[in-house]
Amino acid sequence: MAQVTAARPDEMTTQRTQRSGVISGVGAYTLWGAFPLVLRQFDSVGAFEVFVHRILWSFVVVLVLLVWRGPKGWVRPLLSRPGELARLVSASLLVATNWLVYIWAVNAGHVVDAALGYYINPLLTVALGVVVLGERLRRTQVAALGLGAAAVVVLTVGYGRPPWIALVLAASFAGYGFQKKAITIGPTPSLAVETAILLPVALVWLAVAEARGDAAFLHGSVVRDLGLVALGIVTAVPLLLFATAARRIPLSMLGLLQYLTPTGQFLCGILVFGESLPPERIAGFVLVWLALIVLASDAVQAIRTRPVAPATPPVPIPVSEPV
Repeated sequence: MAQVTAARPDEMTTQRTQRSGVISGVGAYTLWGAFPLVLRQFDSVGAFEVFVHRILWSFVVVLVLLVWRGPKGWVRPLLSRPGELARLVSASLLVATNWLVYIWAVNAGHVVDAALGYYINPLLTVALGVVVLGERLRRTQVAALGLGAAAVVVLTVGYGRPPWIALVLAASFAGYGFQKKAITIGPTPSLAVETAILLPVALVWLAVAEARGDAAFLHGSVVRDLGLVALGIVTAVPLLLFATAARRIPLSMLGLLQYLTPTGQFLCGILVFGESLPPERIAGFVLVWLALIVLASDAVQAIRTRPVAPATPPVPIPVSEPV
């Protein structure tokens, strides 16, 4: 009669941790994928005002979380590590760039271009590992980068200009992820610092807009005002879920989950907002999808073999926003 070996407590804990990490990752990327549906509710509000409200109310939400159940005693250690504080400043500037361009792109009818940016992001992350960290690539990763570069060339020729929306979103999100992986404080304090760094700009802009009579907030429907306030929750929740997932599951697995976001955005752009797909855009997307299939296959192989010194995995990273 076969014997059933019970899992050890530490193995069960590891399994629960990874399971919660996968759930958190799926939740974060799914919410980001549906984010265009939220932003389109603010067509009557300028992109920059939506951007500053996102900063303001995200800070409020995270501050409440810190007071309620956040970690204690993290401020002094952070101040004693100027290198980490500098990374947070850099991360805040990168995520601000990502948020602003993404908000403008969605409300200007470029959701598909934004989706392309988040498809390109893992390719740029791999390239970042080579350029900044001096990591060596496997042949499959080189092939994926080549296909990604070919896609950018095809889109540039087809559009008559580089796909700047996609490239800015991809580069800012890849850079944000690169900085966040080196930050040791928890996800809630990290997001609190990032939004606090951006908060003065948001407050000054809102004050000037109100004085000039240009502000939309409190000068329209109550539903729209509540929606702008809710941007804090809509922004903070997937970022915190993502930070949780990044700490609990392998980066290669996180890289695979990240494709949920651009797929959701792509479907929103095509099926909900009716954006066009001219031949050059289809050709560019096909090349990017082929590159991601190659990269995903390489990541799956890396998960199976679990090498001691893995090559650069296809890492995502906000939010987004990206987003």
